[in-house]
Amino acid sequence: MPEPFVNGDVHHSACGICPSRFHAVGEFDVFERPTPECPFSKEDGHRYLSDGTPVCVHPEKVGLPAARYKSEKLPLTAELHLPPDPSALVAYLHDVLYGAAPVLLESLISQAQEQIRRDFPTLDPIQVLRQALS
Repeated sequence: MPEPFVNGDVHHSACGICPSRFHAVGEFDVFERPTPECPFSKEDGHRYLSDGTPVCVHPEKVGLPAARYKSEKLPLTAELHLPPDPSALVAYLHDVLYGAAPVLLESLISQAQEQIRRDFPTLDPIQVLRQALS
């Protein structure tokens, strides 16, 4: 059985009943907010779709984009959207990278390097990322 996405970290921002504490990434869906489509179960206090798929309703707390990872077997991806103002890059990247799920970091860092080189050719992507991560 795969490890839960959030394990042993009592300081993680995921709710105590979040499916991320019990299931691996890809074994639960993430919604933007609670909806009638994923009501609370009176039996255990968790949210589920009608097919039994566990649902997290706080993407910002688990660092995963809202998507139907389990119910529609969607791959885990994240898109970076750099701000047009280069002076906002460090703060934007800091927030995105520190709020992202660890499984997304490699992809986000690669996207940042590529987009900084393309959109801001006078900036050193490594230096910008170092500042964002410090």
